[in-house]
Amino acid sequence: METGRIPFSRAFAYWFKLGFINFGGPAGQIAMMHKDMVDDRKWIDEKMFLRALNFCMLLPGPEAHQLAVYIGWRLNGYLGGLAAGFCFLGPSMALMLFLSWLAASQGQFAAVSGIFHGISAAVVAIVIEALFRLSRKSLKHGALYVFAGAAFVLGQFFKVPFPAIVLLAGAAGTLLYRVRPEVFCHRAAGSRECVMDAPAAPGRLPSATHVLTVVLWFAAIWAAVALPVFLWGGVQHTFSQILVFFTKAAFVTFGGAYAVLAYIADNALQFGWLAEKDMLLGLGLAETTPGPLIMVTQFVGFFAAWNNPGSWSPLAAGVAGGLLTTFATFLPSFMFIFAGAPFIEAITSNVRFAAALTGISAAVVGVVLKLGVFFAWHTFLPDGRVDVFAVLVAAAALFALLRLKMSMHLLVALSGLAGLVWRLAMP
Repeated sequence: METGRIPFSRAFAYWFKLGFINFGGPAGQIAMMHKDMVDDRKWIDEKMFLRALNFCMLLPGPEAHQLAVYIGWRLNGYLGGLAAGFCFLGPSMALMLFLSWLAASQGQFAAVSGIFHGISAAVVAIVIEALFRLSRKSLKHGALYVFAGAAFVLGQFFKVPFPAIVLLAGAAGTLLYRVRPEVFCHRAAGSRECVMDAPAAPGRLPSATHVLTVVLWFAAIWAAVALPVFLWGGVQHTFSQILVFFTKAAFVTFGGAYAVLAYIADNALQFGWLAEKDMLLGLGLAETTPGPLIMVTQFVGFFAAWNNPGSWSPLAAGVAGGLLTTFATFLPSFMFIFAGAPFIEAITSNVRFAAALTGISAAVVGVVLKLGVFFAWHTFLPDGRVDVFAVLVAAAALFALLRLKMSMHLLVALSGLAGLVWRLAMP
């Protein structure tokens, strides 16, 4: 392993390249960084990588992006963390802005709407496949099925908001660890769902002064953006609502993009920001771009401002709304890493955090099931009648994912092509 800090220019070149090729969702992105950083370049060792991954999985927000920020910080300090985080997001931000504009401005044309219709149908299959995958990882004991079922019932029938479900699941997970510790299987480092035995020396707790300093710095950065927006348009303006809502969402995004999307969909539809079909399309487009899957939030923010531009042009408002969404979504991720990274061992050794996370991970399965029901209903029965084309595309996409192990990019491309052919063939 190389000793000392890696030259910043060398590390920056890697992060810049990674931003354009980090496809494959969090699993693919984490595997890519492990191969590059641990196996090939040997910039950090295996133990450090896994401790960092465990830490990032304890946090709300996109764990792959946070892992990049942590490694960048480890190699080159705060400047390295900022470079890694911005490069990880940059290409995805630009591409998603373009795709958002295309969907908002050109979606009414037959060819474009046909492509997007095919992609939306495939998204139902993508969510179902994610549900299977999450279930296998998270529901390792019968008691955890209760968490998933309760989360579904609370969200679907009692309209309990996602943040409340997260808090309840975390508290229940901690309680379950105290009364039924056998529920928590012993897994290899890097698993989000299972609790590892606490080490003999858990280490010292984080410095309150350090954490407070970082939090105050990031609060000042947020205020420097938010206060002018509030003063200019008022707290009821769409830009202000975007900042407040997505900042709040950033603190409860346990479980990844699929889980938070259910929370965002519920609220975005209530606000009148976009339609159900747009939510489906946004997730499908996010699946095909580099960067975190949670970048779908930028699509939502773009549509929110596009549909409520006020005195601005729809394009200018959409771009501003999308960028404000990305700012609010990812700023807390940098804060979490910079505040907690110096004390990573003390945090990852805390069994209460791990037990709470296990409960949250199980509940997320129920939340994703709710999301699947929502998407399936609005895709297969958009106007009360069965959309046969959507059902067939979703079924074929699910078969391709589960049996053929087709890549997400090829699946979305073929689904879009099927939608194009279907729309052009219609009389």
